[in-house]
Amino acid sequence: MLMLSYPVDKSQITLSKTTGKLLNTYKINEVFESLQGEGAHTGVPSIFIRLQGCPVGCPWCDTKHTWEIDQNLKVEASVVMAQNVDTEQWFEHTPEQLLDLFRQHGYTASNIILTGGEPCMYDLIDLSSVLIENGYSVQIETSGTYEIMAHPDTWVTVSPKVNMPGKRDVLKSALLRANEIKHPVAMEKHIEELEQVLSLLEGSNTTKPLIYLQPISQQKRATELCIKTCIARNWRLSLQTHKFIGIE
Repeated sequence: MLMLSYPVDKSQITLSKTTGKLLNTYKINEVFESLQGEGAHTGVPSIFIRLQGCPVGCPWCDTKHTWEIDQNLKVEASVVMAQNVDTEQWFEHTPEQLLDLFRQHGYTASNIILTGGEPCMYDLIDLSSVLIENGYSVQIETSGTYEIMAHPDTWVTVSPKVNMPGKRDVLKSALLRANEIKHPVAMEKHIEELEQVLSLLEGSNTTKPLIYLQPISQQKRATELCIKTCIARNWRLSLQTHKFIGIE
């Protein structure tokens, strides 16, 4: 939770308009409206909130500009929202400031996707709760290497990152919280890694998550491997639909 040192400049404190409680702020790299292109919610109109910061270090990551939090690159929200290119700049907003931002830009989607970066670096309870209280559904996309702190009605997509340069372990607690597990696949060893991850769930009494395999970079070999494995294991195939139809 947000910790304050005293004395505090009260002009810098933001309180919830609905509860009067102090709200956390979040470092945000990007906000945009599009269709979800992956997993169980493919095709759902969504507002994407891309949070800044990620220590996992996936070699194939297509959002490496979100990895570092450089205080010198903090800007106003209007600067980031005016850009149409990847940037390491970021702005800071409370949940209710984000609601105002949605209204300013005329966003109409009712599903919110918290992505990154690694969104679970943050305590997401305030953010997810305010969004849900205001009629939105919320989905988190995470590597599973951090504890997931979010409203219980949040849909959690874990894309387990195994043996990455950041040397963070996939947490059993994150897998138990997952509604779906979406695993990137390029070769057979990635299937084996997923099997190791799923072994952490053996003996648990929780509802089993949906399992999706997602070919890395639409490679033909990877796609064929995913199709073959999905049929054999009764898993599901996730294609990065947004890349096929040319949207963000």
